[in-house]
Amino acid sequence: MASKLVTSNRAGWTFAFPGVSLLTLFIVVPFFFAFFLSLTNQRLISPNPTEFVGLDNYRDLLSISVLSIEPEVDDAGVVLRDADGNPKYPRVRTFTRNNPDYKQYAGMREWFRWHSGETAKVIVATDVVFWNSLRNTLMFVVVVAPIQDALALGLALLINQRLRGINVYRAIYFMPVVVSIVVVSLLWRFLYAEDGLLNSILGALSFGLFEGRDWLGSPDTALGAIEAMSIWQAVGFHMVIWLSGLQTIPPTLYEVSRIEGASKWQTFRYVTWPGLRNTAILVLIVITMQAFALFAQIDVMTNGGPLDSTTTLVFQAVERGYAKQDISGGSAISVILFLLVLTISLVQRYLTREK
Repeated sequence: MASKLVTSNRAGWTFAFPGVSLLTLFIVVPFFFAFFLSLTNQRLISPNPTEFVGLDNYRDLLSISVLSIEPEVDDAGVVLRDADGNPKYPRVRTFTRNNPDYKQYAGMREWFRWHSGETAKVIVATDVVFWNSLRNTLMFVVVVAPIQDALALGLALLINQRLRGINVYRAIYFMPVVVSIVVVSLLWRFLYAEDGLLNSILGALSFGLFEGRDWLGSPDTALGAIEAMSIWQAVGFHMVIWLSGLQTIPPTLYEVSRIEGASKWQTFRYVTWPGLRNTAILVLIVITMQAFALFAQIDVMTNGGPLDSTTTLVFQAVERGYAKQDISGGSAISVILFLLVLTISLVQRYLTREK
């Protein structure tokens, strides 16, 4: 019996060896190599020798602080105000240089601020672009994941019927998935243009009252426009996963619910949703991972702009590593992204565990 078990394990490892080898070669080894590079000052093309700098790259990326800045006053102690009556504040750079207690913040830039009375609370960071990228990435995940998940489930419920021609609708909903994301991004960039189709439709629906805008050219709408396009492009893929889960639920359960007089909502709550539990976990994790990997849409549609309103962690890692030839900085961003995604995945797994 033991001999058969050993033989069985050996056969299993033999079949698993190609997959494990590829994962190790293209995922595990590059990660440790990136971690090693993040501890150096390595650049792509540089005559200077590579030096070990420890955690300096991480310190430059993650350094952040809060400054309390009082308004400027005249010789009589009266607060100076601008033409609109708002208090005038010294520039952050001037404030940090003229105050000995804040000398350590002299190299930091303002990220954003809010006011507590007439005191300005200013968030400063060594690398403002990195924090903008982190904020945009998290906002993209928070918006796209639940909306795309819900839409995909709704579409799956609609097409999970035995009707004539239903396969045509399934193909239509899935079609954007098989089109290259670069092609889709180019098409939607024209769609969002100031003289594009979207503004024409909105203008027609409002009888000319809506004024066209450059959706990708404004910091207020650029990220939202990319979120809408990303939801539309990938919803068909997750719809298919939901559909496969729906088709594993035994039809007898639905027959029993009809016999018992259950409403559609009760049937969904007590029959459909429990049967989709494992599918829901898979879809949630897949959507989250794809959202964190946002790159192609940004690269094609906005290149991180305007004013860093659409830059993301993956885009910044590539931008620094290749465009700016700062391999160590790009590697540090990649490691931080990996740890962030790993943490969120573990939290998701814990919250969706069997109880």
